[in-house]
Amino acid sequence: MTQNIAFDADLIRRYDQSGPRYTSYPTAAQFHGGISDSDYRKWAAHSNEDPIPRPLSLYMHIPFCDTVCFYCACNKIVTGDHNRATPYLQHIYREIEMQSKLFDPDRRVEQLHWGGGTPTFLSSEQIRELMSVTGRHFQLLHDDSGEYSIEIDPRSVNFEKIRTLRAVGFNRMSVGVQDFDPVVQKAVNRTQSREQTRDVIETARDIGFRSINIDLMYGLPFQSVASYRQTIDKIIDLSPERIAVYNYAHLPERFKPQRRISEADLPSSEVKLDILQQTISQLGEAGYVYIGMDHFAKPDDELATAQQQGSLHRNFQGYSTHADCDLIGIGVTAIGKVCDNYTQNVRDLEEYYQRIDSGQFALERGVELEPDDLLRNEIITQLMCHFSLDIEALESSWKFDFSAHFRPEIEDLALMQKDGLLQFDGKRLQILPAGRLLVRNICMVFDRYLRDRGGSGGFSKVI
Repeated sequence: MTQNIAFDADLIRRYDQSGPRYTSYPTAAQFHGGISDSDYRKWAAHSNEDPIPRPLSLYMHIPFCDTVCFYCACNKIVTGDHNRATPYLQHIYREIEMQSKLFDPDRRVEQLHWGGGTPTFLSSEQIRELMSVTGRHFQLLHDDSGEYSIEIDPRSVNFEKIRTLRAVGFNRMSVGVQDFDPVVQKAVNRTQSREQTRDVIETARDIGFRSINIDLMYGLPFQSVASYRQTIDKIIDLSPERIAVYNYAHLPERFKPQRRISEADLPSSEVKLDILQQTISQLGEAGYVYIGMDHFAKPDDELATAQQQGSLHRNFQGYSTHADCDLIGIGVTAIGKVCDNYTQNVRDLEEYYQRIDSGQFALERGVELEPDDLLRNEIITQLMCHFSLDIEALESSWKFDFSAHFRPEIEDLALMQKDGLLQFDGKRLQILPAGRLLVRNICMVFDRYLRDRGGSGGFSKVI
């Protein structure tokens, strides 16, 4: 097993409940509509006033897709009309300008991520223009030291577009695959050959992309242990630096495209567990390190190195090697985090246009963090990234008594300790090999909102 993961099927079944992925704390479930433009301007001003202002992270949401993948739960607009990108980009440019005026111009953009949707829905000319506009308003890094990534659909790129992406500054890409089995691909409406994917990856490497991630998904219709073993073998052969293996959450009542997937065609929970166990074993034998959640990386990858050095971070884009940044979300449904407070833009495209046209920010909801939120956020981040928590250091930094503040939580931890998930002696909380796959469950102990609500409904299953 990779990095001391212990796969205990009985424990997993016992703890397999719904829960947040903790790309933020509080989670998006706590966002509300009481956030105004003036609140956001105030937070940006406060962030500029820090003695050493944080670097910036920019997230651009490109919502358009040529076709719909039935498993998808992202905010997207499915259309074959590529002209729809033109007015969207015009509004993106105006939002970029509005946002840039709030932040000191010397704050470096250490992270940049384009997600979707399908960012490669844009033409090469549009890609160049969007990056150019961004660079006119924000201090992008031109020495390739930033973490500049983009989500790639291999079906929507060619050599010229990949070359354009590298030329404008992207040095990382995340390639969607999910499964190479043609039966599974047909069932989820995503036909994509191994050769198509290989050509994209080889081209990206040849022109200087530093890191390539492949996204996979287990729990899709018609998947079996044998078929998924073949997919993992093919992925290992492609040798990506990072691999994400997500659990498919079938929630057709929330996500309309999933209604095209028959529940009868989904693998049983037992088969899903067998697939996961096999996948972990295959990746471990191939030398991949378990980073956390559903992420794996080669031992010399920056994620693995950052974890070893204690500098790994986590945000809305997942695990990151860069220090905590102020995150500026641009485009429909984009999420930001400025001065430790969260915001999210409107989901509706026409409403987004109206907000920007009126000179307003497109904010729809968010949450202003209280001191207790910040404390719990630090705890959850440490556990998600490093599987341990130095209680004495935390008490010294926050000037509080851990045992008094977290008395109910400690009682829950005692039960998990009895089950062999962790060790807790009052000075350190250490997640054990059997608990690493269940780190979300351990983090849920510290989620005050789940505790107050008395349940974890509305989230995906942990495994």
